[in-house]
Amino acid sequence: MSPVLDTLRWCSTCLAMSTRPRISFDSRGLCNACVWAEKKKSLDWLARQRELERLLDKHRGSGPFDCVVPVSGGKDGSYVAWNLKHKYGMNPLAITVTPALSLPLGDRNLRAFVESGYNHMSINPAHEAMRRLNRVGLVDMGFPYYGWLIAIQAGVVRMAQKMGIGLIFYGEDGEVEYGGTTETDKNPIYDTQYMRRIYLEGGYDKVLDASGLSESDLFFFRFPSDEELRRNPIEITHWSYFENWDPYRNYLVAKEHCGLQEAESSNHGTFTNFAQNDQALYALHTYLMYLKFGFGRANQDASIEVRRGAMDRDQAVNLVRLYDGQYPHEFLETYLDYYRMDRATFDAALDRWANRELFEKRDGYWTPRFQVR
Repeated sequence: MSPVLDTLRWCSTCLAMSTRPRISFDSRGLCNACVWAEKKKSLDWLARQRELERLLDKHRGSGPFDCVVPVSGGKDGSYVAWNLKHKYGMNPLAITVTPALSLPLGDRNLRAFVESGYNHMSINPAHEAMRRLNRVGLVDMGFPYYGWLIAIQAGVVRMAQKMGIGLIFYGEDGEVEYGGTTETDKNPIYDTQYMRRIYLEGGYDKVLDASGLSESDLFFFRFPSDEELRRNPIEITHWSYFENWDPYRNYLVAKEHCGLQEAESSNHGTFTNFAQNDQALYALHTYLMYLKFGFGRANQDASIEVRRGAMDRDQAVNLVRLYDGQYPHEFLETYLDYYRMDRATFDAALDRWANRELFEKRDGYWTPRFQVR
């Protein structure tokens, strides 16, 4: 038995795994995401509401746009933008960094969001620059849309800084909501150094340097300098700090008010159909997550459903065993064409990131050496 398998555990409430980066468990066996879910039931949300209003008052009317909301046309960005505009009277600028392999449903949802009444800007980095960064991310980080991940942070911050907009609202704080560092659970504001360290997993400089791209091609992938941010400071925050985050509620609001449509059937690798419908690379991202850590898209979705009380743990286990870890055959030819790889090279890139203590290869595919329990 390997050391990892010997110590492998799952949350006693949801299915968060001990392999998740920065996760912790309390004496009851609850992961930090479930501990947070408990804490939210008694949190002083009224105090956080007042904190939000003070933050908005500080920026309201500061220019043609007084805040930025990164959006994909999906449920979460739509929900945040709708609240800022219609509940709090802000004038948000919605910004989308176009993904490399957008899906038709995602394109329709983004158009429906814009037509529901929002000022919107699309950032379209040079296609070849994005492709090269994504390929380096796949091979060197096990992160198949790493270039896009950089741009939805660095590019958005850069445009806010250039336009003199001092407030950016992302959706949920994934570290706090889903199990990770809790350093932002009491402080809503974070900076670009936090983005680099946590969300870009410390690989920002490594990937940019390895790409061999010119500085002009890297414009939307470079954060503003410290000097630029001193001249035009930006407060970056998550909406989930200020109210109890509920992805399904967000979906219902976005569907009613922003024209969101769900997929006709469940998405690849999971049982849900209303989230992450914007790009084909998300299925590859969650498959690599599965190979690295042992949990994939279905585990992620099931754990959210358990924590919000919509599913019991036994149901979650059954769904994860049924859906998790599916090889992304649906988009394989698209991936090979995009990364300019043959099948053997592509599979070798995936194999590099497979955790041999958790998986073994059988008949050409990685098979878990564990069973979710």
